[in-house]
Amino acid sequence: MPKDLRLPFDPIARAGALWRARWGEGSRSRPMVTATSIMRVQQLLITEFDAIAGRHGLTFARYEALVLLAFSREGRLSMGRIGERLMVHPTSATNIVQRLVAQGFVDRVPNPQDRRGAIAVITDTGRVAMEATTADLEAAEFGLGMLSAHEQDQVFSLLRGVRVAAGDFVEPADGVDT
Repeated sequence: MPKDLRLPFDPIARAGALWRARWGEGSRSRPMVTATSIMRVQQLLITEFDAIAGRHGLTFARYEALVLLAFSREGRLSMGRIGERLMVHPTSATNIVQRLVAQGFVDRVPNPQDRRGAIAVITDTGRVAMEATTADLEAAEFGLGMLSAHEQDQVFSLLRGVRVAAGDFVEPADGVDT
C-alpha cells in the first residue's frame, strides 16, 4: 500500500481497545479483531491478485475459473459444477464464464446431458493467460512472502479448522484430501 495512504496506527487494534473500553475486558473483542483482521487481509490479497491478473486481462475470479477448468480432466465443466467448485451462486458462475467467452478464454458449448445447460471449455488462449497469471502470482508469493513456510502452514491449518467447523466441506475420515 502506498505510504501516503497508510494510517499511523492499526485501526483494528484500536477497535479492539475501544470495544473493551465500552463492553469491558470480558467482552468478545478477541474474536472481533481476529475476524476483522482476516477480512482485511482478504481485501488486501484480492486487491493484489486482481492487479496481477489484470495484467493478463483477467480478474482473480476469472483466473480461478480458468484454473478450475485447467485442473478438470478434459478442460471442461458444467456451469453448475463451476459454481459449486468456486463456491459462488450459479448466476455469478454464469457471469464469469460469459466474460471469459467474450475474451476468447473459454468456449461455451451445449451440455449433452442437459439440453438447458452449457459446458465451459478452456481455450488455448485461456490456458496461456492462466499460466502467465499463475507465474506472476507465484512470483509474488500470493502476497504472503512475509510469512515463512511454517507460518503459512499454521495459518492454513487454523483457517481450515474454522472452515470445517462452519461446514464448508466434509472432512475425509482418513484425514487425506483427494
